[in-house]
Amino acid sequence: MRFAVAVEVRGLEGISDPQGQTIERALPALGFTGASGVHVGKVVRFELEAADEPAARATAQQMCDRLLANPVIERAEVVVSPAERGE
Repeated sequence: MRFAVAVEVRGLEGISDPQGQTIERALPALGFTGASGVHVGKVVRFELEAADEPAARATAQQMCDRLLANPVIERAEVVVSPAERGE
């Protein structure tokens, strides 16, 4: 089976996020008020062939642990769903 995988990588709580801080400071100058706690991360999307959803999730988590995220300063959230047909 094919699965669509999305991995959201964000900095751990307490780790400095200079990009997020810069964006948060710039928003009011552009007329956007009320935004706070801005954080910048990355999303990695891909399709994965696996026997079932738990196997796809386990493989994606191993990818995070070994390559996609630095566990010292980042956390990764994995979302797995069946891939749409025709892709």
